[in-house]
Amino acid sequence: MAKLIITLDGQLLSEFALDKERIIIGRKPHNDIPIDNLAISGEHAAITTFHNDAFVEDLGSTNGTLVNNQPITKHALHHGDEIEIGKYRLKYANVQEVGSKREAHEKGAQAFKKNPILRPNQVPTMLPGEKPTSDMTSHTIPLVMPEAARRAETAAEPGLPPAKVESHAAIQILNGPNTGRELELTKTLTSLGKPGIQVAVIARRHHGHFLTHVQGDRYPMVNGQTLNAHPCQLADHDVIELAGVKMEFYLK
Repeated sequence: MAKLIITLDGQLLSEFALDKERIIIGRKPHNDIPIDNLAISGEHAAITTFHNDAFVEDLGSTNGTLVNNQPITKHALHHGDEIEIGKYRLKYANVQEVGSKREAHEKGAQAFKKNPILRPNQVPTMLPGEKPTSDMTSHTIPLVMPEAARRAETAAEPGLPPAKVESHAAIQILNGPNTGRELELTKTLTSLGKPGIQVAVIARRHHGHFLTHVQGDRYPMVNGQTLNAHPCQLADHDVIELAGVKMEFYLK
């Protein structure tokens, strides 16, 4: 299980296990992680976890949220990342992620030894601390305006190869100016929606594709039914409604 290691001026304050799908951090006492400091907003940031993936999002705070000294709106977390809220630092620790990457690296190295014809870029050799290649990022499909899509932050999982599923999947826009546009779901995570209004992600897993709410007061709908905070496994020809746009999920 992943956890946050909370420090202030280099002094360890506490450790917090990420044992819920959504953890809220803020100054108000009702938060999962309350931090009583005037530099921190009432509800400052949130960490969403599903399966072995996690990402942090700023909840429109006054002073912002940093990850590894860079301001973020939404950011996929990886072992060793350091979240900065006010003067507090919350280090993300996920031993399972490190183990998975190391195992993939070892298997890839063994495969390369057995098959010297295999090209190096076909072997999963990413380890913690290495930078991902550009083809490991996720797509953001423009639901309403191309500009909105460019501003949207993705929640990719760099460093890990895409999950292997037996069938390929895609989504097709059913209404609006982008009607008919298709996007194949080849990435680990694909972000959909309009940042600041409503955002969801489709996670590509070994056993299927899952839609999860990320941002916004309203949850997405699947086949006319409103989702909750739990990931929803998608079936062939499911119709997703998000930020006023309908799209069809289908298997290829």
